[in-house]
Amino acid sequence: MVRPPLPPIDTRIERFDLAVGAAAEFLRSAWDDLRDVSFEIGDMPGETGDRGIPRWTVDTTRKRIIVWRLPIERLSHLHRDDDLHRRMMIESCVFRAAAEYL
Repeated sequence: MVRPPLPPIDTRIERFDLAVGAAAEFLRSAWDDLRDVSFEIGDMPGETGDRGIPRWTVDTTRKRIIVWRLPIERLSHLHRDDDLHRRMMIESCVFRAAAEYL
């Protein structure tokens, strides 16, 4: 007996990873200064600052940008809560982190 094919697993975490990866690749191809920068994804920052919970952390000495998944997903106030607007929020955080890096 052959089982029907299962749909691909599509989780919130995988969609987040895909959005960050696509935005990072776009930025690397557009700016030479970002070619060697490591875009990483973390769940939650270890500490908060005076300005609240960061959505990203930039480390220019190590050429790293860390995008924090949980603060972006949980603390963003979207005017429309759908896949498109969630992806746009994730991409905007990656773009703003890259702008801070530059």
